[in-house]
Amino acid sequence: MEWDEDEADASDLIDRRGAGGPGGGLGGVGGVLAGMAGGRAGKGGVFGLLLVVAVVFLLPKLVGGGGFDISNANLDSIPGMSEGGQLPGSGDPADAALSESEDPNPELTKFANVLITDTNDVWEEQFEAAGRRYDRTKLVLFSGGVNTACGSASSAMGPFYCPADSLVYIDLTFFGELAGRFGAAGDFAQAYVIAHEVGHHVQNELGISSQVRRMEEDDPSSASGPSGLSVRTELQADCLAGVWAHTRYERGQDDPTKRLDDGDIDEALTAAEGVGDDTIQENATGRVNPDAFTHGTSEQRARWFKKGYDTGNSEECDSFSVDDL
Repeated sequence: MEWDEDEADASDLIDRRGAGGPGGGLGGVGGVLAGMAGGRAGKGGVFGLLLVVAVVFLLPKLVGGGGFDISNANLDSIPGMSEGGQLPGSGDPADAALSESEDPNPELTKFANVLITDTNDVWEEQFEAAGRRYDRTKLVLFSGGVNTACGSASSAMGPFYCPADSLVYIDLTFFGELAGRFGAAGDFAQAYVIAHEVGHHVQNELGISSQVRRMEEDDPSSASGPSGLSVRTELQADCLAGVWAHTRYERGQDDPTKRLDDGDIDEALTAAEGVGDDTIQENATGRVNPDAFTHGTSEQRARWFKKGYDTGNSEECDSFSVDDL
């Protein structure tokens, strides 16, 4: 993936790595588009997603689902949607950011900043085309642990999105684990991870997250399982990440600083496959338990990302009303 550090908007990044934070405790679960033709926004795109989920509420409750699961943690340990502890301080990076000389990988920090800015820019454009307001999310960098409006979190959870403060969180050391443990190396594997979490922010902005949450509260059994709400939510975020990748490809046709490299999409697909429920379960325990699925199988995650990438259309990301995921 070609990129230029001038693409980054520093206001989209909060660096808490110098602030310290809680360590351990929650275990490893991370919360880890254009309705358009030819990569350009159409009026139906993101707005259509909200209408799709609204229709779901008129249908029988789904059985069986949630984020970027990278461990065997109990789902009860996931930071919830409640208004819990607050982000340390004001959220401003000034008193906590690492200097470039202290940063163990300043190039990766710049790249992460480019990604959060670019995904924000794409979704802001899509929402504007649909006549809706988009409040930009921010990417919070932390090391070891962090306090969020969803509660305390450790690096063991991997990347995640907190809907209570509308922020994406990541310990950048996760990318080493992504390459080593999950066999997904490369900058576009990293891009997929951040774009997936921003996909959750889009769901939150559209009201999809709150509607799913109410359904899960009404019927807790609807959350997990191979066709549950959690899996459907995660597959939609994968698809939205693919739509962002489509827009990056389209823009790269005219702007060499945004051009995708050969193999970039394969890197994203490898990452999606590597964090599938079945692959993680089999690697960890030697067996697969579909009833415990929360994110979708490796095949499903790759296929939904590819659907978003191939079509560039957010309306193709309707994972809630289809029978066959």
